Amino acid sequence: MEEYMNRISQDSLKRLCDEFRKYNKIDPELFDAYRVKRGLRNPDGTGVMAGLTLICNVHGYVISEGDKVSIPGELIYRGINVRDLVDGCHRENRFGFEEVIWLLLFGSLPTARQLTGLCEILADCRELPEFFTEDMIIKAPSKNIMNKLARSVLALYSYDDNAEDNSIENLLRQSIELIARIPTIMVSAYQVKRRHFDHQSMFMHPLEPSHSTAESILATMRSDKKFTDDEAKLLDLCLMLHAEHGGGNNSTFACRVLTSSGTDTYSAIAAAIGSLKGPRHGGANIKVMEMLDYIKEGVKDYNDDEEIAAFLEKMLRREVGDGSGLIYGMGHAVYTLSDPRAVILKESAGKLVEKLGYSDDFKLLSAVERLTSVAFAAVRHENKIIPANVDLYSGLVYQMLGLPPELYTPLFAVARIAGWCAHRIEELTTGGKIIRPAYKAVVSEQQYQPLTQRAERVPTAAE
Repeated sequence: MEEYMNRISQDSLKRLCDEFRKYNKIDPELFDAYRVKRGLRNPDGTGVMAGLTLICNVHGYVISEGDKVSIPGELIYRGINVRDLVDGCHRENRFGFEEVIWLLLFGSLPTARQLTGLCEILADCRELPEFFTEDMIIKAPSKNIMNKLARSVLALYSYDDNAEDNSIENLLRQSIELIARIPTIMVSAYQVKRRHFDHQSMFMHPLEPSHSTAESILATMRSDKKFTDDEAKLLDLCLMLHAEHGGGNNSTFACRVLTSSGTDTYSAIAAAIGSLKGPRHGGANIKVMEMLDYIKEGVKDYNDDEEIAAFLEKMLRREVGDGSGLIYGMGHAVYTLSDPRAVILKESAGKLVEKLGYSDDFKLLSAVERLTSVAFAAVRHENKIIPANVDLYSGLVYQMLGLPPELYTPLFAVARIAGWCAHRIEELTTGGKIIRPAYKAVVSEQQYQPLTQRAERVPTAAE
């Protein structure tokens, strides 16, 4: 790889970059002049209305007499509050992710028979095609599991005899197979990464048909295949909360954009995985855990709110941390008072932190949640509530479960693929048009010149 990169010298790269910069500047004031809604956001931070959906409502504010009014956040799957789904499964002491899959795909809660049937189908579909693991995963190991997920999803196209059929029957078949196989691909890719790059032992355990998705992940991840019911139920909760978040989030919108072109399922889902990989989207929980390490190094007394707040202020001023000026895991594009996923996850994690030895980490993250608004008021003079988002606690939960950081974002994909598939089917059945927003061209006109008449530009003295 190093030899390949050195084929272009540093001097050549610098000249190419200088040439690029000369002709690729857009005056920031033009965005306001042409009323461009960057990020497809309205001036008040709300999203530009791009479509309708029956699948999910991410409710974080109301518009009252033209003003945006903050409210406690709600996440609603197919008309059912996610809190009710979580509480219902908890009362009945059962796993809920498979029920969420059914709800998102079909629009109603499954009967006991339907749920049992879906679990059996998912178990049957977890096995990858013959020689897929050897040919697509072992022979081409990747340091980044998200890239391996995307590549593997694209490769599954070649194993599908009916890959281009966009009928509802075929879409549901492809969706269920992908939902079942993504966890297997993730664990296999991680095991190969351990052996090839980390020089550690690789475990390829056989799948147990009776396991739920959460149980299957834990069993195949661990050398002894052992896990507790509490651990499996906590991972199941994470999968339930991450399964869907409306049509406007970056990865789901990416899936819908590709779907609107009429492309195949594998291409659309691979694009969503690529989007989720980004640190501004699914990669944020890893940044939270890195931030936690910075705080633990820089704060002596975990009970001293003033010391913690002062450290957060330094982070905002780019004096400590990763230099980004960001407090990761705080704030959200839609939720204004609270992220219901963070509330639920914090409650569940809080019951286990002492038992599993993570009380100090939990205490610090709780302090970050409590004091971020104070730090923003001191540094940026912004007097507003900044709620914790789900990423503030999800990384800690995964660490409590003994899961490596390389899998934090892939686990997000394992859950979110249920929502992606539901939105893909909805886009194909209700969208009707290719998604094609407008871009205003602001380039100046220039005349074509024959190659022999193009003069070399002489660098100025300053250059």
